[in-house]
Amino acid sequence: MGSRGQRLLGWAMLALLAPACSSGDKPREAAAETKKISITPTKDAGADARSYLAQLCPKPIGGELNFMVWEGYTDTLFTRPFEQACGVKVNATYMGSSDDLVAKLRAGGAETIDLISPSSDAATAIIEAGLAGPLDLKRIPSYGDLSEGFRKLQVARKGDVVYGVPWAFGPNPLIYDTTKVKGTPGSWGALWDKNYRGKLSLQDDIATLYMVAQYLGMDDRKDPSHLYNLSDQDLAKVKAKMLELRPNVRKYWVTAGDMTQLFQSGEVVMGEGWPLMTNQLRQAKFPAGETIPKEGTTAWADHWVLTKGAKNLDAAYAWLEYASQPFTQKLLYDVTAYIVANPAARNYMTPEQAASQRDIADYGSKVNFWQWSPRREKYQEIWNEVKAGR
Repeated sequence: MGSRGQRLLGWAMLALLAPACSSGDKPREAAAETKKISITPTKDAGADARSYLAQLCPKPIGGELNFMVWEGYTDTLFTRPFEQACGVKVNATYMGSSDDLVAKLRAGGAETIDLISPSSDAATAIIEAGLAGPLDLKRIPSYGDLSEGFRKLQVARKGDVVYGVPWAFGPNPLIYDTTKVKGTPGSWGALWDKNYRGKLSLQDDIATLYMVAQYLGMDDRKDPSHLYNLSDQDLAKVKAKMLELRPNVRKYWVTAGDMTQLFQSGEVVMGEGWPLMTNQLRQAKFPAGETIPKEGTTAWADHWVLTKGAKNLDAAYAWLEYASQPFTQKLLYDVTAYIVANPAARNYMTPEQAASQRDIADYGSKVNFWQWSPRREKYQEIWNEVKAGR
């Protein structure tokens, strides 16, 4: 929703060291087909969520669900009603990066974590490594209500087997303090302006290398995968340009909270981030601007994925069906301002909010969705050298 963090992991070894799922994998049988629930919709997403949950969980399911997710994905605004109605305790751990997630799953987390929210790069690697469980779509009758373009993404599929329920997607924009930055920056090149020495924050992640590569014109719009498979020569150019930028960097952020606090304390005036951060700043009445520069940007698409060792399947499938509802996704929007997977969530939004929602295909060549890089270790090596200033 590249990755959203910084730790090194040998991605290329995943498919070699773990048993791959075959296209013939069958979902685990846990219960009969789930009937789709209909309610009389109102304009109140919270009220509709409670009305829906009363039917989804007429009796408490009980037990716990263990999540490993991006920030904002288990906010109490929509998890608390689920917990109260279904009698399920939600335990959430935030991940700092896709690498964090895969490392945790590889270390045994796939047997102790029930649901995860991998981005478009990690989802493929997790499925190929046999760390995810195939979904029984009969237990998620609202799956077909989700954006067709999102459902057709191959990152959460293997053959005809579906492993992920679409949740949210968005770009990685340039965020800036409108009182300190004159006008809307039209290019990522604004980051190299010497007037911003010590006033920027960039993500502590190889995704920052993608941004620099885009600025240098290395994003081949006819072959999106090129950005994630740059040659050593191109990566050397990216590294040199990134080192030129280091004097302007106040801090590399890991969490959304890092970034928003840096803005609010006046330590930074500009940086790359997620729409979540812009939303948090604006809710705090901070003058945050957001733009996608002319060179374009990368983007992420996040799914809910069931791990191979998920235990409380009744609760997990109840969550997946609840998460697919338009009112639940409107509540997610209220927290993150992301583009959500259910188009009907627009019915709960103001005209301005609804205008921010779109299908994945609408972005066209403006963004490049994160992909698993066969050279991820090399990218991480370059990133570590950049941070060390060498």
